[in-house]
Amino acid sequence: MSTGRLLSLLLLLQTRGRVSARTAAADLGVSVRTAYRDFARLQEAGFPVYAEPGRGGGHRLVDGYRTRLTGLSEDEARALFFAGLPGAAADVGLAEEATAARLKLLTALPAGPRAAAARTAEVFHLDAPGWYREPEETPFLPVLVAAVLDRTVVDVRYRRWRTPQEVRRRLRPYGLVLKSGVWYLVAATRDGAATYRVGQVLAATPTGDRFDRPRDFDLRVHWAAYLADFQGRRFTGTATVRLSPAGLRRLPDNLPPEVVRAVEATATAVGEDGWVEAVIPTEGVGHACGELLRLGADVVVVAPPELRAAMAETVRTLAGAYG
Repeated sequence: MSTGRLLSLLLLLQTRGRVSARTAAADLGVSVRTAYRDFARLQEAGFPVYAEPGRGGGHRLVDGYRTRLTGLSEDEARALFFAGLPGAAADVGLAEEATAARLKLLTALPAGPRAAAARTAEVFHLDAPGWYREPEETPFLPVLVAAVLDRTVVDVRYRRWRTPQEVRRRLRPYGLVLKSGVWYLVAATRDGAATYRVGQVLAATPTGDRFDRPRDFDLRVHWAAYLADFQGRRFTGTATVRLSPAGLRRLPDNLPPEVVRAVEATATAVGEDGWVEAVIPTEGVGHACGELLRLGADVVVVAPPELRAAMAETVRTLAGAYG
């Protein structure tokens, strides 16, 4: 049984008045028999649902009954988005509001659904940041959140990877994205929309100037396009490598998923000792050298010659250091 589905059914009854089992089944994507069972479960949970028999009948709530989410402040309403993401709520300065909103939601539910929701909260936890790294410091995230919500232009000082490393930008913030525990800001400049890593923002000052976000801008669509473009620009070449059986086992823990998939798609056996040869995508000689060295002697670069030479030079330097 889905508690979320029962709440959706309750809201259907509240907004439409009378709902037939066939209509409920179509809206909720379940069978008619399941819809009848869900109506019965609402009654068992203490909701005043009753059936009207006959042609044109259905189920409805007792006249005047409405679920109420009372006393939610504006910040608590915003915090509902983060109710299941305590870490993200804390990042944007809404930890207390998220807790208060969650408690008010639970209080608004009858005893049955309230207990089910509480049990769910006890057994699920989201920890967004990836392994082997500390959470990124984002001291200016609350400022950027306010700028996004209020549609206020903000001046930022930003550190990037290319020269000059430190730049200043006047941004019109369109939205924020949390990916693998890292916050990104999507904002417009004079040159169009761009993406900024919030942890690299060195200063952020609201200007007080307001702006209108384009009506046709969709943050999810923009982010999907950005990721596709990033992947297209990320890998600029290929390399042919040989991997031992141990290298194959260690591959998923040490190299990106795109490389793992490429090995799975192109691997061919070399000899009878379990070694395979495969073609993998690379981001450049220096980057590929650093990543492949994680596998030590369980990988051998066959081509291109410049990557093979970089690997050999690095190994010679290491041998000298430990000579």
